[in-house]
Amino acid sequence: MTVVDFHARLVPGDGEPGRLLAVMDAAGIDRAAVCAGGLLPLDRLAAQLNDGGRTETTADNEGVLRACERSRGRLLPFFFADPVQDVAAYGKRAFDFRGLEISPAVHGARLDDERVADLVAIAGSAGHPVYVVTVAQAGARPADLVTLAARFPAVTFVWGHCGHTGLDIAGLNALKNSHNVLAELSGSLTVTARLAVSRLGAGRVLFGTEYPLQQPEVELCKIDALGLGPAARAAVLGANACRVLAEETSWKQS
Repeated sequence: MTVVDFHARLVPGDGEPGRLLAVMDAAGIDRAAVCAGGLLPLDRLAAQLNDGGRTETTADNEGVLRACERSRGRLLPFFFADPVQDVAAYGKRAFDFRGLEISPAVHGARLDDERVADLVAIAGSAGHPVYVVTVAQAGARPADLVTLAARFPAVTFVWGHCGHTGLDIAGLNALKNSHNVLAELSGSLTVTARLAVSRLGAGRVLFGTEYPLQQPEVELCKIDALGLGPAARAAVLGANACRVLAEETSWKQS
């Protein structure tokens, strides 16, 4: 079974990608979709999740590309876009990446901002999934993701962490009929993960770790606790990610 972590981060420094690859090896993870991390301190990120706000810090997307190039195909780069500053940059480099992340918590973006729509349109042209973590602020809630997904029905959206609280069952219900939205499980409670599988179907659920903030083994234990059958387990742990990312499900490290 191929295991794909749909959401890990690379922080600036000389330790990556070796540190992440070693963690993946220890946990039995074959590949990971990775995005830039370390844009702001955790205390500030936690405050912005509650109160809103934005950082002007630019994501090290080029550093992510370089790290992925050294991973022998195991790490798949996502472009972390600030809608205020990065529409042109993403448009220029989109085909060097495998997906797009938009973060209302980090950059304060509303999902009804036309610059967000511009980014999603580029993602659609590049065949990229769009990873979004909704928050409690107006314009960036699950209902706003529903509206955005309806505007771009050919684009696959990934609802990161099943929301930002671990127990956003209301958000799960809001997104149920948006069939181009999948749920990524890292950081969510087991009950939320179980409801995601039962209400969306196993084909719309993705395993992720939120490395380095979470130990991958913790998220793998959560998958074990769901008691999924073999087909559903294979789908959640890797087959769905391979479909979304157009990767071979039989890939193994050479």
